[in-house]
Amino acid sequence: MEFEEIRRQANAAVTELLDAARPEAGGIFIVGCSTSEIMGAHIGKGSSLDAARAVYDGIFPVLREHGLFLAAQCCEHLNRAVIVERAALLSGTEICNVVPKLHAGGAFAMTVYENAEHPVAVEQIRAVAGMDIGDTLIGMHLRSVAVPVRISVKRIGEANLVCARTRPKFIGGARAEYDPVLIGDEIKR
Repeated sequence: MEFEEIRRQANAAVTELLDAARPEAGGIFIVGCSTSEIMGAHIGKGSSLDAARAVYDGIFPVLREHGLFLAAQCCEHLNRAVIVERAALLSGTEICNVVPKLHAGGAFAMTVYENAEHPVAVEQIRAVAGMDIGDTLIGMHLRSVAVPVRISVKRIGEANLVCARTRPKFIGGARAEYDPVLIGDEIKR
């Protein structure tokens, strides 16, 4: 697999997802990324720092341009903890003491940690949108109401790609009126 192609696919995917989801600046964007799956191996069995760097190089500049924080979901060996910039966290958020490594956290979490200004690990976040590269199951780190976003990019390398945005919960029942901007009805699908 050509790493420039992986970078290009990741860049195209995040660009298309953000065009559809239109999250507000300051939000957290979660990425679960199995570099093993990208490289055509079973999840956790063929980690690749080069693939992780290619995905990071494709995604991070687009997120920065949109004013979003990148969060990386660690592998199951770190209980799917999240690596994120300290500045993205609310005051009082409890952090964990762990540094991701290749086989305890994963290549992508390592890459995000190494490139962050002030990286921290937390057990849970509530991201506004995200990408699941290789069936890593990011749903636990999205806000309560996640909405799938279908984009033209279906795979990054050999890994399946699933994208999601979130929206606020509806409350109030039949007599309530809802803001169509918050629903996302105006979003082209």
